[in-house]
Amino acid sequence: MKDLKQKAILGGFAKICSQGTGFLVRMGSLMIMARLLDPKDFGLVGMVSAVIGVFSVFRDFGLSAAVVQRATVTKEQASTLFWINLLVGAILGALSLAMAPFVVFFYHEPRLLGVTAALASGFLFNAAGVQHTAILERQMRFTTLSVIDILSLLASAAVGISMATHGFGYWALVAMTIITPLVYTMCVWLTTAWVPGRPHRQVGVRSMMRFGGALTLNGLVMYIASNFEKVLLGRFWGVDALGIYGRAYQLINIPTDNLNSAAGGVAFAALSRLQGEPSRLKSYFLKGYSVVLSLTVPITFTCALFADDMIFVFLGPKWRGAAVVFRLLAPTTLAFAILNPLGWLLNSLGLVERGLKIALILGPVMIAGYVIGLPYGPRGVAFAYSAVMMVCIIPLIAWVTHGTVISISDILRVVSRPLLSGIMAAGFVLALQYLYRPFLSPLPRLVLGVALVLAGYLGMLLYVMRQKLFYWDLFRGLSTPSAAEDQLVVSA
Repeated sequence: MKDLKQKAILGGFAKICSQGTGFLVRMGSLMIMARLLDPKDFGLVGMVSAVIGVFSVFRDFGLSAAVVQRATVTKEQASTLFWINLLVGAILGALSLAMAPFVVFFYHEPRLLGVTAALASGFLFNAAGVQHTAILERQMRFTTLSVIDILSLLASAAVGISMATHGFGYWALVAMTIITPLVYTMCVWLTTAWVPGRPHRQVGVRSMMRFGGALTLNGLVMYIASNFEKVLLGRFWGVDALGIYGRAYQLINIPTDNLNSAAGGVAFAALSRLQGEPSRLKSYFLKGYSVVLSLTVPITFTCALFADDMIFVFLGPKWRGAAVVFRLLAPTTLAFAILNPLGWLLNSLGLVERGLKIALILGPVMIAGYVIGLPYGPRGVAFAYSAVMMVCIIPLIAWVTHGTVISISDILRVVSRPLLSGIMAAGFVLALQYLYRPFLSPLPRLVLGVALVLAGYLGMLLYVMRQKLFYWDLFRGLSTPSAAEDQLVVSA
């Protein structure tokens, strides 16, 4: 039998491979769709997503995380939670349908009626697979989940590109959004071979719902805070401005979303099993945190330095207006890489109420920043977004770590080495750009620039900062703590 250490290593490797493949699929489909469709097509779908997308926070009501976090879960509990999830999904779909006329009225765009109605079906598809996914996560079958992720992405990309090629316009983007959860849910049902039974009363799901409820409210606040600028831009600046901002936002978030998803799923499952072992929990968290940061820092500086070339290569010449927005959003990549993993710590320790309090403070601050930047269009909003997130980093670290086994000095120590390495590498390449930039076209210029950033960054981090042995040991698997194998109670 494999112990937790082996499962974490294999699961982490599988998730990294999956997210790497998912990154390529997302980038590839984005590059193709950006050339087949116009900014207004993306803007139309973005308008609806910014409004009804808030319901996606409620799609599992935090119950999948509650199931993973619990030491044991019975068949009766899992079945009851499944029907709760399905009911929530049906309600969210109905609410989305009911909001369709409001969306049309708010944006003064009649085409949004059909888009909103179609996207409403995705909530039911998502809800039907929540508990099956949680079962696979409890079993730490991350390789299986990774394959399912890739299959669902490939299916949605194939459908979307085919429809865009045949002139369906923005409906191709709608189809992609719906196909992903549909294929994913079908696959997890087939994989687990678990058929839920009837719901039960008084089987101990109330505490799990409290945990999930707090987690959901946290997600709701942060979703609104992270997407309200799109609502404002769509309402006051129109579909083209939102299309430009939305593609820059999507492109800047693809690599870090994949990275955090890869690390977060495995880290949360493993940290939840180590609640009673503070020293091991601390070791596991800090080393996982180091990996996320060491990979994110060069991405952040690459996006900032080569925004023009990246937009031209990935989206095409008609998206040149997104380059400045893309560059201004680059600091958010670093900010979320520093802050998001702290959520693993809070959730695995059951401190979801603290996370909710943090969200209730941070959310309004972010929205205030958008409002201040709104008169200056997408560029002003992007600058305000980045500024707010960077200013809030230190206070949030202090609040999250208070009273836990992790201290603010632990976090700052982990952050400092890759950050200083990135700054030095970026400064070096920025100076070199003036020598080679005039003589190269965008693609070779981008390839050379990325190579130089990575070479300078790795040289600084591994040798000047003397982190070579640390990362060597970490990637040999010495970073994952041993623990007794997780026992699964739920079975088909």
